[in-house]
Amino acid sequence: MNKKQLIKKLRKNKKIVKKPSYIERMKKYRKIFSDFPAIIFLVNNILEADRLLRSNQLPQDLPELILPDNIQDEIFQFVNNQYSMNDREGDKVWNKYVDQLPILDKDLRSFRDYLEAEYGMWAYISAPFTNGIAKYLNGKKTLEVMAGNGYISKGLRDARADVICTDSMSWQKENETGHHLVTNIEKLDANAAFDKYKHEIDVVIMCWSPDGVDIDWQLLQKIREYNKDIHLIVIGEKYGATDSKSFWDNAKIINSDIANELNKHHRPFDLIKDQLYFVN
Repeated sequence: MNKKQLIKKLRKNKKIVKKPSYIERMKKYRKIFSDFPAIIFLVNNILEADRLLRSNQLPQDLPELILPDNIQDEIFQFVNNQYSMNDREGDKVWNKYVDQLPILDKDLRSFRDYLEAEYGMWAYISAPFTNGIAKYLNGKKTLEVMAGNGYISKGLRDARADVICTDSMSWQKENETGHHLVTNIEKLDANAAFDKYKHEIDVVIMCWSPDGVDIDWQLLQKIREYNKDIHLIVIGEKYGATDSKSFWDNAKIINSDIANELNKHHRPFDLIKDQLYFVN
């Protein structure tokens, strides 16, 4: 047998195990835990969000993707109601549930990672959230900077808001930003975008500016120096996953009932606690 035939035989005999995708795993959990509404609720929210994003639509609000504290007790009670104490079949069912729970828990907490890898969506942007922002804008000419794939501007445009959408596209080689555009985006960094459109706009939206890069602080200074009352809306995690320390050190956050109302549609669903802020 020559080398070419040997390689062909090895490939034929080799068992290739394909790891299920994130969404395939979610569908599997839905079957396994079909008798537990609290789990099905969380899984269905993820599957519906994915369905909408795959259809180029913004998803709905998410609940916090954390298993209930009493879920093991609930499962234990369910198994006890179905099987007698010494029934080995009951032990098998219990073990199936208990073995899957930590894997499910990890996958629920990894939904943001899936969104970043699959859609280049860093901040979870829902349709109710952008509808609320559009209502607040009430026709004001708006500039979005650092728009990524354009989820906020898409939602605003769907709600008939007047928005200019910009991003530098500098992340295209590193991740999915710029590869899943959901609306038209002009290739400009934040400072260049502001310089170009400052005469036209009333509001700037900046979502999830990268931490450790002070372009956000540079932009805030430009807005302050310009002789016009331009409102800045920031979506990020204060002193956390987003924006530079210089920005948070110098930002004057306006405590507002409107911000609180908008944040009802932007609640944390994992360990990152980002919010919408009005900043001076």
